[in-house]
Amino acid sequence: MDDPAFATETDTTTQSILLAASNHDLPALKPFLRVPGAASVQDPETGFTPLHAAIASCEDSPSPDDIEAAKATIKELFLSGAIWNDLDANNETPGCLAWRLGRRELYELVVDAGVRAEILMNLMGGYEELSDEDEDEDEEGGEVEGMEIVENVETIVDGENTTTEETAEEATNGQAAETKGEVTEIPKKDVNSADYLQSKLEFTDDKLLDADANGVMMAWETSIMQRTVDLLIPASSPPLRILNIGFGMGIIDTMFASTSPASHHIIEAHPDVLAHLQTPGHKFGKEWEASAPEEGSYKIHGGRWQEILPILLEENLQFDVIYFDTFGESYMELKKFFSEYVIGLLSENGKFSFFNGFGA
Repeated sequence: MDDPAFATETDTTTQSILLAASNHDLPALKPFLRVPGAASVQDPETGFTPLHAAIASCEDSPSPDDIEAAKATIKELFLSGAIWNDLDANNETPGCLAWRLGRRELYELVVDAGVRAEILMNLMGGYEELSDEDEDEDEEGGEVEGMEIVENVETIVDGENTTTEETAEEATNGQAAETKGEVTEIPKKDVNSADYLQSKLEFTDDKLLDADANGVMMAWETSIMQRTVDLLIPASSPPLRILNIGFGMGIIDTMFASTSPASHHIIEAHPDVLAHLQTPGHKFGKEWEASAPEEGSYKIHGGRWQEILPILLEENLQFDVIYFDTFGESYMELKKFFSEYVIGLLSENGKFSFFNGFGA
């Protein structure tokens, strides 16, 4: 119903909730919070939620009592279902706002709520991808020919665009193959770790491709990796203990090796890459392993990291630098690496990084 009277009442309620949150007035706020969704209403102009309002009121020299009142209000809002990462009109979450204002105690409350939400979602089986109205319409109208949802694929586009009458096998993933005047969309093939490890790889001077022409590693990544190495290993660093998961073309391992590390362990799962490492004269072959400061401290581990890392943990190995760059794996695998292995393998003052190809 588009009755203006109802709109006015709704706006009045929203403003009353925001005012009570801003004043940290729990007796006034709690009755509103009995209504589902009330803890996450937003001002139509500023985008402020009650969380934003409770934090923003602590901008100008709040007293210790004010901070405690704000904390109590924030906790009550979270108990009533407030969303920890809603954005206001300035694209700030409540946590961003608290950080900008220097209210560390309030910021930590928001972070804690976010962590709780992440843990809960994982216990419930992960995130569910939300569909928009257009996707719903496509589903209702039947399958769209040539379209397939592809997740966790690192797509590399080399900028060349040729239009020829090719077979489906000759057309690169996702490009249109033109046949008899008609354009047929070639569906992208999902990339997963099991298929990738069984695929045949193509090695060239500037790229490493799988059997479906997906870029496993490309030379253009070199500058990104060099900046990463510079951050992980400053020029004044002593020889460090390094672990890299995912050799590929060896770009970042070459950079790591140039720092004369105290130890350098590499985990690589693909049989073709492992075979390539065994070719005579390869810079990461037997001569490299023999050049280690201590026997066994320069080593290639053949196998999946899920199999190798537990062994390294059992051997009580620790590393000052850990880098992670695998292919054909999901966010859940990356999360598993972070949550189950980094904490045990990284030294007290160590650093770790990873190459994020999921958004490509």
